[in-house]
Amino acid sequence: MSEQMALDLPAVGSAATSVLAIGLMSGTSQDGVDVALIDSDGDTIAQFGATACRPYTTAERALLRRATAAAANLTERTARPGLVAEAETLVNDAHAEAVESFLAGNGLETGSVAAIGFHGQTLIHRPERGLTLQIGDGQALATRLGIPVVYDFRAADVAAGGQGAPLASVFHRALVRQLGREPPIAVLNLGGVANVTYIDGDVLIACDTGPGNALLDDFMRLRTGQPLDTDGRKAAAGSVDEATIARLLAHPFFALPPPKSLDRNDFRDWAGDVLDGIAIENGAATLTALTAAAVARIVPYLPRPPKTWIVAGGGARNPTLLRMLADRLEPARIEAAHAVGWSIDSLEAQAFAYLAIRSLRGLPITFPGTTGVSRPLTGGVLAKP
Repeated sequence: MSEQMALDLPAVGSAATSVLAIGLMSGTSQDGVDVALIDSDGDTIAQFGATACRPYTTAERALLRRATAAAANLTERTARPGLVAEAETLVNDAHAEAVESFLAGNGLETGSVAAIGFHGQTLIHRPERGLTLQIGDGQALATRLGIPVVYDFRAADVAAGGQGAPLASVFHRALVRQLGREPPIAVLNLGGVANVTYIDGDVLIACDTGPGNALLDDFMRLRTGQPLDTDGRKAAAGSVDEATIARLLAHPFFALPPPKSLDRNDFRDWAGDVLDGIAIENGAATLTALTAAAVARIVPYLPRPPKTWIVAGGGARNPTLLRMLADRLEPARIEAAHAVGWSIDSLEAQAFAYLAIRSLRGLPITFPGTTGVSRPLTGGVLAKP
């Protein structure tokens, strides 16, 4: 963390104190701001609190898409040209509104919350160039809300040579330990980009697996004007082009072992060329199958095949995708997060509340097996009101 905090939290090695933290997540699907409250000491999770979502409007999502495209050629993570600056103002306002509504709706005083974990909105993620950009002004958010904000979680890891993603792995491990299930277990997050955490005792491995919902969402928006394939209906009505899947899986990313990570748009042109002219239902089926096939491609790189895959994120609400995952990952058990008592929609927001507490205590949030960094590393920047 870039600044020593003075929030009466114990230092590393002292007795852990459980505190309340709010996590905020606006993911690569760019559908809204998720808010979640947890009670934790940064190791175990004492209790989950309320959750909420502040959806982006159609116009706001369009601005975020334009800003993502405008940021593609940035070389400095501090640069805020034109649309990027406009989008950052939007992101800050939306997150502030989400927290203000959440506090009021749940009768929470600002003084009862130790910190807010603020991920921001990823516009570009190029760790191979030492560059990752999550827009969002943590200091402005802390000043407006009157609560300490931990933000910019990825930068320290990337600066140290890591991938900077995925970040939720240590939180997933805490969740899995409380389940008491037979290992190994994989936690699969199906957001815009799909990522997995492999947990087997002390072994913790994580990586992005490939496209999650982003390619399918973009395809549906361009071909139908709808933001997604609701309940996987179009995909269920279509046929998977396995030859196209094979061509897409020839992308060099899929041959890389973990840890590895992606930018949201890494496969956009690649898939667009292959799917040009395909029927809507068949395109949806093929892109859905690509997500499942990409997840299955990671299994040979793991120490043991997971016995159970617990699925969260927007993709967990797509029964067609869950069926395709079950087919490609058999004989493993596939369970949606809510089946084990976790939140499908708020798991990442909860993760950033947890990471904020770990950051305040100086505990590591990234590890050699999760981002490729050389040693366990803490991260995040603290902004005080």
